[in-house]
Amino acid sequence: MSVIDWLVFGSTLVGILVYGYWKGRRLEGADDYLRAGQNMPWYMVLLGVMATQASAITFLSAPGQAFTDGMRFVQYYFGLPFAMIVISVTFIPLFRRLNVYTAYEFLEQRFDRRARVVASALFLISRGLSTGVSIYAPSIIVASLFGWNIYLTNILVGGLLLIYTMRGGARSVAYTQTVMFGIILISIAIAGWYLVQTLPYGMTFSQAVALADAAGRMNVITTTFDLHDKYNLWSGLIGGFFLALSYFGTDQSQVGRFITARDDRESRRGLLLNGIVKIPMQFGILLIGALLVAYYSTADMPLTFNPLIAQNVKTLAPAQERELSQRWDQQRREVATAAQEALGDDLSESARQRYKAAVDSAVSVRSEFRSLVRSLGIAESNDTNYVFLSFVRSLPAGLVGLIFAIVIMASWGSISAGFHSLATASMMDIHHLVQGGSEKPFDPVRRAKLHTLGWGVFGVAVSMLATRMGSLIEAVNILGSLFYGPILGIFLVAFYVKRANGTDVFWGAIIAEIVVVAFWLFNVVSFLWLNVVGALVAVAVAWSRSSLQGAKQA
Repeated sequence: MSVIDWLVFGSTLVGILVYGYWKGRRLEGADDYLRAGQNMPWYMVLLGVMATQASAITFLSAPGQAFTDGMRFVQYYFGLPFAMIVISVTFIPLFRRLNVYTAYEFLEQRFDRRARVVASALFLISRGLSTGVSIYAPSIIVASLFGWNIYLTNILVGGLLLIYTMRGGARSVAYTQTVMFGIILISIAIAGWYLVQTLPYGMTFSQAVALADAAGRMNVITTTFDLHDKYNLWSGLIGGFFLALSYFGTDQSQVGRFITARDDRESRRGLLLNGIVKIPMQFGILLIGALLVAYYSTADMPLTFNPLIAQNVKTLAPAQERELSQRWDQQRREVATAAQEALGDDLSESARQRYKAAVDSAVSVRSEFRSLVRSLGIAESNDTNYVFLSFVRSLPAGLVGLIFAIVIMASWGSISAGFHSLATASMMDIHHLVQGGSEKPFDPVRRAKLHTLGWGVFGVAVSMLATRMGSLIEAVNILGSLFYGPILGIFLVAFYVKRANGTDVFWGAIIAEIVVVAFWLFNVVSFLWLNVVGALVAVAVAWSRSSLQGAKQA
């Protein structure tokens, strides 16, 4: 990066750290630390909810996901607006009426303490793992910029987050998320505009879209019903609905955002607007990845976007690397020739087919290279997370540093919310309940800070394993889908199975979790459907047990 880029990069990140630390001053007790005093306006709820969900993974991995697999990932969000409506009608009034600190307090009042602990424990496992993966995403950038060891970088990135998260709790998280997400949206929009303006050979936006479509990357809607297909209309509407309902309605990282609002109306407005804005925002981010297919059709494109992988392969298997590189160079020339012919032929059907064949052949060479990487035992064979970073390096001075900074800021927004929600849940639902009979006085703010520190250490430890997870945006959603269904099932039983008791819902959750893990291990369905399976099994088991008990009593 240039000197200007370093100045922009450093000053932006330092400014956010200082701002978050400053906002954390003058805390007025536990409620201020855990719920920001419940005085946040709707727009801070909206930006907080979006920033918590849209981590660095969204901006780092999503373009690469579209570059390699097309736009169909956007269908993942199709159930989101419907989930926002249900949560606004059902969950928000309930949580605010009960004046809860965590979503799981309600379960103790409805069932018993065991139900609360089980649901909170499932959340802690899923969110703790996902937060660890999210730490790894910005570490990729820092490690590539400075040439640092990725494991030491994970420690640095995770440690910096704790500075203002421990200092100011929910208040620092809310204010920093608002500022960061505003900068993020503007920066991504500028990057997309610059990509269109710099398309090679005078290519227009419509021509770039046409080339991306010819390569099979504009597959926004897939109507085929296939339980093994990760992204189609049905998995998005049904599986995505269940996932969003569980994530936004029962995951403390999101519940902790909307219970900070001034009242029900502000909470609802923030969530409903999230349901409206999220899909077009994600579509735009994915579109950048699809347009990069057209961009790299005629621009220089490496065999792998991860320079460290290229270096390692060249060292460990020079003969194979040389042979694949030669084939890649030849194939790249064929793609460029086919693209130019297609553009000169007004993208006729025959020209599109020739271009598609050339692209498929190039993809085949890249697949062979990834297989070679895996055979050599190199930890990270997938370069999906580096596609957008490679393009960013071609941006003008200043904008490069800003884009690198905003990807890290996006991660900080989601991870800080994750740390805070984990600390709140473990303190209120586990630690506080275990010592419920103790008469010893304690400082809740100090205890919450210690819990935050503990989860920070755990998240960094998990980030060390994330190098083997491939596409991070898929990895973090798969991790969530392993737990969200059973958690949602517990709440659905609480709302709609009036006869069920704590024992019924306990066994419903345990059996549902076992079924979900088994379905995932044996690849019975794609991961989005795991949310449906987990919720329905938990409800079915609890309902069956309660019905049998009712029949015996009758």
